Amino acid sequence: MADGPTVVIGLGNPLMADDGIGLALLDRVRAQGPFQPEPIFVDGGTWGMNLLPTIEDAGRVLFLDAVNTGAAPGTAVRLDRERLPRWLAIKLSPHQIDLKEVLALAELRGRLPGHTTVVGVQPERVEMDTSLSAAAESGLDAALVLALATLEAWGTLPARAA
Repeated sequence: MADGPTVVIGLGNPLMADDGIGLALLDRVRAQGPFQPEPIFVDGGTWGMNLLPTIEDAGRVLFLDAVNTGAAPGTAVRLDRERLPRWLAIKLSPHQIDLKEVLALAELRGRLPGHTTVVGVQPERVEMDTSLSAAAESGLDAALVLALATLEAWGTLPARAA
């Protein structure tokens, strides 16, 4: 699987306030490009099981999401593959239940990439609203640094840094 592409998947629902963190972060990461080599950027929204083929065909997957670890709102978070099931079991929004199931199915089928990481921000509120909270916004810059460092460790650099 390591020979497959690097895939960056933004997750969340932008109609539910801080649940839209992953999509806001996806926009920020993509804006740092072009990359060398160019990753595949996916607006995964709340696709759930529909993401399975994309995940299974990847060599490396970076998920961008709201991540509820119990930290202070706005805290940037990075979770590597071995820590994902425990944290994604916490129901923050409907897409996370599906993501946990997708990851479990990909692993059961022997197709979950060895390099699977989640970078995100601890949300403050998940409720009907199209704006991120001030706390979530404040964590995006630190989460961007974590996401770019992850991509760099995987050999994917913004072209201007290569």
